[in-house]
Amino acid sequence: MLFHVRMDVAVPRDLDPDERTTLLATEKARALELQRSGKWVHLWRVVGRYSNVSIFDVDSGDELHEILWSLPLFPFMTIAVTPLTEHPSALSANP
Repeated sequence: MLFHVRMDVAVPRDLDPDERTTLLATEKARALELQRSGKWVHLWRVVGRYSNVSIFDVDSGDELHEILWSLPLFPFMTIAVTPLTEHPSALSANP
């Protein structure tokens, strides 16, 4: 199942700088791990915002939920999830 996920991040400005550095490094490592596993298929930055638009390929909404909750930045995110299905006019649907 494919999901379009928008993540808007709002890390508190007063977070301890060392804690922030560790948090961001841990988030990056988790994102790379999920991309290498094939679960996090695409990751794009939204220009001018601390946000991203991503495509996840997972077995279920429950699996996506667990993945999103596993992200170190999750407590600081506003997330919007949209399930996707192939469009009948897509080239892949019309070889």
